[in-house]
Amino acid sequence: MPKLSLVTFALALAVVGATAIAEEPDSQKSTVAKKITLASIKIEGPFPETEKQVGLFGELEQSLAKTIARLEKAAEDDDIDGVILRLRGPAVGRGKIHELRSAIFRARERGTKVYADLQMALPADYLIASACDQIVMPPGGALVLTGVRAEVMFFKDLLQKIGVQADFIQVGDFKGAAEPYMRSKMSPQLRQQFESLVEDLYQQMVADVAADRKLDPEQVRKLVDQGLFTATAAKEAGLIDRVAYEDELKTAIREEHEADKLSVIKNYGKKKMDTEFSGFTGMVKLMNLMMGIEPTRSRGRGDKIALVYAVGAIMSGESQQGLFAESTLGADTIVKALRKAAADEKVKAIVLRVDSPGGSAIASDLIWREVKKIDKPVIASMGDVAASGGYYIAMGADQVFAEPATLTGSIGVVGGKLAMGDTLGMIGIHTETISRGRNSGVFSLKKPFSTAEREVITRLMEETYKQFTTKAAQGRQMELAKMQELAQGKVYTGRQAKELGLVDQLGTLSDAVAAAKKAAGIEGDKKVDLLILPKPKSMFEQLFGGPTVESRSISRQLRRLAPQFSAPLASAEMWQRLFAEPVNLVLPYQVQIR
Repeated sequence: MPKLSLVTFALALAVVGATAIAEEPDSQKSTVAKKITLASIKIEGPFPETEKQVGLFGELEQSLAKTIARLEKAAEDDDIDGVILRLRGPAVGRGKIHELRSAIFRARERGTKVYADLQMALPADYLIASACDQIVMPPGGALVLTGVRAEVMFFKDLLQKIGVQADFIQVGDFKGAAEPYMRSKMSPQLRQQFESLVEDLYQQMVADVAADRKLDPEQVRKLVDQGLFTATAAKEAGLIDRVAYEDELKTAIREEHEADKLSVIKNYGKKKMDTEFSGFTGMVKLMNLMMGIEPTRSRGRGDKIALVYAVGAIMSGESQQGLFAESTLGADTIVKALRKAAADEKVKAIVLRVDSPGGSAIASDLIWREVKKIDKPVIASMGDVAASGGYYIAMGADQVFAEPATLTGSIGVVGGKLAMGDTLGMIGIHTETISRGRNSGVFSLKKPFSTAEREVITRLMEETYKQFTTKAAQGRQMELAKMQELAQGKVYTGRQAKELGLVDQLGTLSDAVAAAKKAAGIEGDKKVDLLILPKPKSMFEQLFGGPTVESRSISRQLRRLAPQFSAPLASAEMWQRLFAEPVNLVLPYQVQIR
């Protein structure tokens, strides 16, 4: 018996020892600190559709596509537990706002929590932030939620004081592109246009905020009428989730995840230019940068989708960059890009991204023709604006996508000039003219159109309008009479255009790319490379072609510091270019969300 007891005791001791050994890894595991990582992405200032280089030193200017790609990368990154969007006054239209909101929703669907960090939040900031899981603002912050407002500046009286006479002709009762230069107040047609657009944009804003914040639409309207909120008042109204400083937000997120440590990757996914140019290798790197030669990297050998950006006012010739205006859309540049995509055997479909108020009639027609003759699926995707000539070029596509708040339509024609004869006399400049031919002075800036000249210009514009409506009707597979009823220069939101059959679908650029893959017979989950066209200009081209890098940098700062002044200057610069064209297809106005 004593031996048996001893053996039993020994076995029991062995079992206890084994149990202790087996449990040791769990004990050690419990002492390991839990760490979470957040991606921080800053959204501020002008947001071009495509990325441009801003100089030899510093970071690349962020584009809409690159920012969305960074957000999607964070959502797919297993090492990232959440995203902080630092919203600092993005200068974006409602189309881009919808693109960003959709990208946020996609990230959330993947299980990635997205936090919005606001300070002084304007409507654009808030409409993006409301798509996030949580909205945070410091105690000293403020929210400006003031609804939608349309303002038009009229210059007729000013022009008269300096001896300038605006002489324009329009085809389409609602084609009021030249009204700011010919009238002192809105025409009934222009007022009707603004009433319709502002109402629809307002309804969309109210619906988005109500759905995001789980508020009744009528309650949102009352909050909009209040307009201005301190951080505390915004929290009490249910417009934000937390009043906290940035460090307090990080602490709250760490506690929410029951983590011991939290790290934040600033400027997550943002590419920075390599500025190490010392030695022979550095010199070669600099020369490659100047000539636009990218470092060697693996290139996809599979199917591609070409993404052709048609951004800016449409002009003849090559695309250009203005000092105050955004880049122009040169017909020659876009036609070359479309031909390159069409000739590339690896490109199975083309997405034409349009963000343009229109412009030259002949340039628009040349681009439309090139789109129409491509023997591959072409999907058009509309951004903030795809109006007049911008709508025209989209009509050559097989399918058209628009954002709900895209400004589109404006199917009409305008042409004319500013007669400056009296102005020249006032400053002591006198001219004498010798001419042959009744219409030799049709493009003279000295005097308004004569009766005969007006008849010639009107005939040309009416023929252009007929071509425009006919091609639009064919593109939409619509009766010509119905298209003529919808045309007349009327502008629509994307949502209105969808209801009227002027576009096929409401959706983002990502939706358009997915549609292009489907049209090309590519499986939806199959990865494809995007061929971005036109290729951005090299540093050499930027330095020696068009405005300098420095002047563009100055113009960006001016637009950021004084947008209320840069907008009229940009408009004037665009019209100065358009005056070189006899007939134009252009949106009557610009809309800014502030």
